[in-house]
Amino acid sequence: MLLNLHIMNLALIDELDIDFSNGLNILTGETGAGKSIIIGSIGIGLGGRFDSSLLRDAEKDGLVELVFSVDNDVVNELCKLEIDAQDGEVVISRRCTNGRTVNRINDATVTLAKLKAVSECLISLHAQHEQRTLLKASKHLELVDSYSSAAPKLKEEVRELYATFREITEKLDGMSLNEQERIKRLDYIRYEINDIESARLSVGEDTELEALYKKVSSAQEIAEIVSEVMQLVGTERDDSAGSRISRAVRVSQELTKLDSDSEKIVSMLLDIEGLTNDFMAELSEYAADMEFEPETLRETEERLNLINTLKSRYGRTIEDIIESCDNLKKEEEELASYDEVIAGLQKKKSEVYSDLKKKCDALSKERKKAAKKLCSDISDAMKELNFNDVRFDMTFDETEPGANGIDKAEFIISTNIGEAMRPLVDTASGGELSRIMLAIKSVVSEADDTPTLIFDEIDVGISGITAEKVGRMMHKLGEKRQVIAITHLPQIAAMADSAYVIRKEVVGSKTLTDIKRLNEEGRVCELARLLGGESVTDNILQAARELLENNRKGDS
Repeated sequence: MLLNLHIMNLALIDELDIDFSNGLNILTGETGAGKSIIIGSIGIGLGGRFDSSLLRDAEKDGLVELVFSVDNDVVNELCKLEIDAQDGEVVISRRCTNGRTVNRINDATVTLAKLKAVSECLISLHAQHEQRTLLKASKHLELVDSYSSAAPKLKEEVRELYATFREITEKLDGMSLNEQERIKRLDYIRYEINDIESARLSVGEDTELEALYKKVSSAQEIAEIVSEVMQLVGTERDDSAGSRISRAVRVSQELTKLDSDSEKIVSMLLDIEGLTNDFMAELSEYAADMEFEPETLRETEERLNLINTLKSRYGRTIEDIIESCDNLKKEEEELASYDEVIAGLQKKKSEVYSDLKKKCDALSKERKKAAKKLCSDISDAMKELNFNDVRFDMTFDETEPGANGIDKAEFIISTNIGEAMRPLVDTASGGELSRIMLAIKSVVSEADDTPTLIFDEIDVGISGITAEKVGRMMHKLGEKRQVIAITHLPQIAAMADSAYVIRKEVVGSKTLTDIKRLNEEGRVCELARLLGGESVTDNILQAARELLENNRKGDS
C-alpha cells in the first residue's frame, strides 16, 4: 500500500508530507484548495508528465516521492522487473531538475518505461478522464481479459501465431514474381555472387593493401630520407657520425696504453661503433625493401579500387561483403527452387492459419465465458449502487484473426425497465458513468488484486441515497485493499477509515496548499462544512455527528 507521499515545489505546494493508512482514505476540501494537485502529484509519481512548467519556483528542483509497503506476492512480481524489494518497501521518486526528469526506484535510476511497469504492480489510479476511456469499445475486451485467468496466456499464444503468420505472408508477398521476373532476378543475383567471388577477398586484406599503397606511393620520399640518414650516420663522409666514431675508437685505443682504467670507456665506445654498424646494416636492408617494381603501385591501386567498389555495393567491410555473398547464395537457392519454396511457404501459412484460427476460437470461447460472469458481477455491483433495474451485458462480433484474436466486443446496458439495451457510449450520463466505473473497478480489482486504488472525484453527478451506496461500496473495497479517494459528498466522506482535509492558505506573500489528517472532532467539523457550507450551525454539527455515528453502526 501507499505509506507516504512527499511533494516539493509543485504548483501551490512548497513542501508536503502525507502519511496514508489502510482501508478507505478520503480527501476533502474546498473547490480550488488543491485536491487535484495531490492526485496529480501521485499521477506524476506513477510516470505522468513532469516538466519545469509544473514547478512553483522555476529556480528550484521539483520532487514527487512515493513510499510503498509490499507483500510477498508483489515482491515476486517486482523481482520479474529486476526490482529488489526484499525488505518489504519500495520508494519511487521523480525529480525535475534543469528541465529534465530523473526517475529512481530504491535510489537506482530507471527508465520511465520501467517506472510505469513497476507502478502498475503497486497502484491503480482512476481519474475523471477514465470515464471517457470506459466508453471506448476497444477497452472493453481488455477488461474481460483481465477478469479471466486463462485469457492472458491464450492472448500471448495468439499474438505469437499471428506474428508468424504475418511473417510468412510478407515473405510470400515478397516472392510474388512471374517466371520472367524470377529468371531476371536469378541472373542478377548470380552476377553479383560472381562479382564478389571472383575478387577472392580475404579478411584484413584491405588494411594490408592500404599500408602497402601508402608505402609504395611514398617510396621516392622514403628513399631520399634514408639516403640522407646514411650519409649522416655512415662512413662515406669524413664528417659523418660513423667516421667520427671510428676515429674516436682508434684514438681511444692509445689511451689504454697509458691508463688501464680507461678500458671500460674504450669498451663502451666499441659498443657504440658496433651499434652504428648494425644500424647501418638494418638501414641498408630497409632501403632495399623500398625498391618496388613499377607495376606494384598500379596493381595495389587497382586492387584497392576493386575492394572499395565492392564495399560501396555490398557493405562497409570485407566481412560485410562476404556476408552479403552468403545471403545472395541463399536467395539464389530459393529462386532456383522457387516453386518448391513457394509451395512450402503456402503449406506452412495454411498450417499456421489453422492453428491461429483454433487458438482464436479458444480465446473467444474463454472471453465469452469470462464476459458472462463479469457482466453478471458488474450488474450485481451496479444494483448495490442504486441501479435497481439495470441489465448489463456484452455483445460479440467475429472479425478476421489478428494479433488480438477474432473478437470485436463492447458493453451494452439498459438502466430502465422496458428500455432496449444499447452500447454503453449511447446511454450513460456523467453520474451514471461514475457509478458504472466504480462497479467495474470494484469487480475487476478483485481479479487483478492491485494493492492500492485511487479514485479522483468518483462522486460526480450523484447525491442522496446513491452517494451513500457509493460510499459503502468504496468502504467495502477498502476492507481488502487500500483505497484513496477525493469527494465533495458528506455521505461518502463519512465512510472513511482515515479522513484528510486539503486547504489553501496565504502564508506571508505566498498561497500554499496544505493537507491535514483529521481527528474525531475535525471529521465532524469537515462533515458539517460539506453538509452546510459556510453556515455551520449546531444543528448541522449534530447532523454531522449522527452521520458519522450511523456509518459506524452500518459497518458493525
